[in-house]
Amino acid sequence: MSNNKTIKSALISVFSKEGLEPIVKELNAQGVTIYSTGGTEKFITDLGIKVIPVEDVTSYPSILGGRVKTLHPKVFGGILNRQNHDGDVKEMTEYEIPQIDVVIVDLYPFEKTVASGASTQDSIEKIDIGGISLIRAAAKNYADVICVSSVNDYAEFLELITDKKGNLAEADRKRFAAKAFNISSHYDSAIFNYFNTEENIPALKVSETEGKVLRYGENPHQRGFFYGDFDAMFSQLHGKELSYNNLLDVDAAVNLMDEFKNDAPTFAILKHNNACGLAQRNTLLEAYNDALAGDPVSAFGGVLISNTEIDAATAKEIHKLFCEVVIAPSFSTDAEALLKGKKNRILLVLKDAKLAQTTLRTCLNGVLVQDRNTITDTKEDTKKATEKAPTDTELDDLIFASKICKHTKSNTIVLVKGKQLCASGTGQTSRVDALNQAIHKAQSFKFDLNGSVMASDAFFPFPDCVEIAKNAGVTAVIQPGGSIKDQLSIDYCNGNNVSMVFTGTRHFKH
Repeated sequence: MSNNKTIKSALISVFSKEGLEPIVKELNAQGVTIYSTGGTEKFITDLGIKVIPVEDVTSYPSILGGRVKTLHPKVFGGILNRQNHDGDVKEMTEYEIPQIDVVIVDLYPFEKTVASGASTQDSIEKIDIGGISLIRAAAKNYADVICVSSVNDYAEFLELITDKKGNLAEADRKRFAAKAFNISSHYDSAIFNYFNTEENIPALKVSETEGKVLRYGENPHQRGFFYGDFDAMFSQLHGKELSYNNLLDVDAAVNLMDEFKNDAPTFAILKHNNACGLAQRNTLLEAYNDALAGDPVSAFGGVLISNTEIDAATAKEIHKLFCEVVIAPSFSTDAEALLKGKKNRILLVLKDAKLAQTTLRTCLNGVLVQDRNTITDTKEDTKKATEKAPTDTELDDLIFASKICKHTKSNTIVLVKGKQLCASGTGQTSRVDALNQAIHKAQSFKFDLNGSVMASDAFFPFPDCVEIAKNAGVTAVIQPGGSIKDQLSIDYCNGNNVSMVFTGTRHFKH
């Protein structure tokens, strides 16, 4: 038995009329009876097409300032009746309820209204009641009704009714029902999150309507997806599609470079979410060359990011390196043309987009949520812990190192000299191991660590780290402090001409 149904009637009530005209004309050409309300009714009438006002069906006008237009048994009965149910068919006749086969409705723009900074009252008025009810009713009864709930689906619906002459299969109706519940659930989540800002109800509602299937996840045997509006943050100028791992590295790069947003030319190279090279200089070319010098081996296949426009001179040097992604606020015309010389190299222009203020990650059978780490250590935050204070140059380097340390996997140690990352120890189970890793790496790339500074993401419970660092040439240290044995490290520094400052803020990154 066929589950196809031919459209004979439609209820159309939309906020946005864009793209609606060809649908209305096609429905009219197929002899479909059209019901409508308010502005949509006028829009259809102005097209010279006959339309039946909903008020003629319900015998009620639009009331309460438009808050109630379609909320009536004759409207919802027309949508929710089961056409193969004898009782429903009988009641439809008894109460003179017209059959409705199509519901085309969109919702008041609640999210856009809130985002615009509108008043509470204006935002509340954009909470749709009739529209959301129509969507839910029509989607629920997809066995008999097709629901078109977004302007984004107009083109597909028009193609469908044109190609099939209005005779639609149940699979078509069910697909549109899924789209409708996607719209309604996202809408309700946005409203809940708006109200929950003050109420602080311990519930998590996350909804992303933009999404794409990735080639795979971290490894080829894992499926991967990205949900979010990538285009709101970047313009992709060139290159292949970003992978799951690319996206993680891009995220790490953008968050790291946000620390240097308004600073002098700064360039970073990241690998596996950690900086392997970073430098700040008078020119971007110098910054790139010194960032690359930090670890030219790890830079291979890395993600590169600049805090300023990439010029032709810098692009010429970048072009010599195999790298996956290059990110910048802009590229000069010559730089863009040169960097496009590698077919798969991804070029991203970073827009002035706001980073998320909360972070989420799966944990056990649930989700961990926390505030984004928005604290950046400054000179004003530092408290001299030792008899000797760092010099101005050392203090500049200490803050520079602290910014990198904040975005490096714990346990971490970062070594900096002259606003250049010499090396870091990343993700070690022991802070001593992290320090030894950093020293070994810096020395392997011929860095002179005499006069360098050290940053740690957490306190030192023992003086071993400052002793190892001193012996490697480190002259100043920045750390949060807070250990019951802080004095042991302080005493060592006082006895060995090393300055140390506390920030009072720990920067674990797991």
